[in-house]
Amino acid sequence: MTFRPRAGKPPVLRGRFAFTARHPDAGEIEDAFELEIEIPPTFPHEVPFVIEIGGRIPREADHHVNTADNTLCLGSPLRLRQLVAEDPTLTGFAAKCLVPYLFAQSQKQAGSGKFVFGELDHGLPGMLDDYVSLFGVKEYSQAVEALRLLGMKKRKANKLPCPCGCRQRLGQCRFNTRLAKFRKVATRPWFRAERIAILEIVRLANERSEKAKAELRRRVPVFSSIAALL
Repeated sequence: MTFRPRAGKPPVLRGRFAFTARHPDAGEIEDAFELEIEIPPTFPHEVPFVIEIGGRIPREADHHVNTADNTLCLGSPLRLRQLVAEDPTLTGFAAKCLVPYLFAQSQKQAGSGKFVFGELDHGLPGMLDDYVSLFGVKEYSQAVEALRLLGMKKRKANKLPCPCGCRQRLGQCRFNTRLAKFRKVATRPWFRAERIAILEIVRLANERSEKAKAELRRRVPVFSSIAALL
């Protein structure tokens, strides 16, 4: 791959990305994809964006591609930051985030029909499922509350009810130790922004739902009057 600076934009790595990887159930795969990897100025605190430019991966949600900008959906935002934090280099990002995705795409294109590492639902449901798993809670609302607490200073958050449902303050619960690990992965502003983004998606979805219900209520009398003529 070649490094390409861009005027007024983050630099990119562009070209053929070759890899060899092995999975105990799927065996070994050797493959290559044409990619463009945009490197944020704040890397490793922000995760690179990747676009497949060779036309092998359909730009569809079912293939885990974000249709808004054609970037590969490598995982939930917090999961990716956690993985990059374990090895905060481009090589680490490639090994932990990119290669597993491409491995799964290769296997799927070879006829397996599924992602060998499992796959989340695309969009908000999949992201919240992963946050529930990361935080070790049961409900979406608990995961969103955990994001809220991570967006606060630790001293203030510790005085608030723990999202795990134990009815204790966060500072008195073992869940506090679990949350503390994520404070090393992202900043308080990032957690606040992530929570706000999730709530906005939920608000818009509810708004669309209410509009759909209103449209249905408007049409029902029309359908009823037509049925009466039959």
